[in-house]
Amino acid sequence: MLNIIKKEINMSKELLSKIEWTCKMKKVKPRIYNGTLRIIKHTNLAYVEPHRVIIKDKLYLFFNEQNYFYIGNLRKKYPLSKLQEYIS
Repeated sequence: MLNIIKKEINMSKELLSKIEWTCKMKKVKPRIYNGTLRIIKHTNLAYVEPHRVIIKDKLYLFFNEQNYFYIGNLRKKYPLSKLQEYIS
C-alpha cells in the first residue's frame, strides 16, 4: 500500500500581494487555496500542487517564485504581469 504524505505549502507573501493588488484594482474578491506537496513515502516521488485562486468563477494556478500563471490547467502559461488583463 502506498503512503502519501501531504504537506501544505504557504503562498509567498510577494505572490499573495501581487494577486491581492490586482484583484483590488479590478474590485473582485479572490478565493485563495494554498498548494500542497505530496510525497510518496519510501520513494523519491513527489508532486507539487499549485496554489489555486478562484476569481470570477475562473480557476487560476500559481507556483511560488515563478513569474507566470496558468488558467484552468497546466497546458499554457501566461506572464504574471498580464494577470490584470485576464481577470477582465
